[in-house]
Amino acid sequence: MAQVLEQEYAVEAGIENRKSVRTNLRWPVSVWLPEVRRFYSGTAVNIAKGGVMIKLPMTAPIQAGNLVEINLPRTISLAKKKDQFARIRIAKVLRVQRKSITNACIAIAMQFVKVAS
Repeated sequence: MAQVLEQEYAVEAGIENRKSVRTNLRWPVSVWLPEVRRFYSGTAVNIAKGGVMIKLPMTAPIQAGNLVEINLPRTISLAKKKDQFARIRIAKVLRVQRKSITNACIAIAMQFVKVAS
């Protein structure tokens, strides 16, 4: 299954920009698009320290350069340990892959953004 995901969402340009190891997974997420003031439910396909690949419905009006908020829910045991049920991250959309559309979804590559405190 992991190989299928990697092939399905391979970088179209063929250039690898990752700086850390990615872990393949299928985890529910929600993405807040401030431009349209709406959440979209999706699935994390893989994740690394610096970013995430997410599948969203093809109706999501998202494009490269958008800043979004990603809600990454935690397991019950981790939520109790961290005293939070989700991890909220700000991310910049690097690319939107519409060529690999399956099940009416698009793949979005996002890079986590450090927020100044």
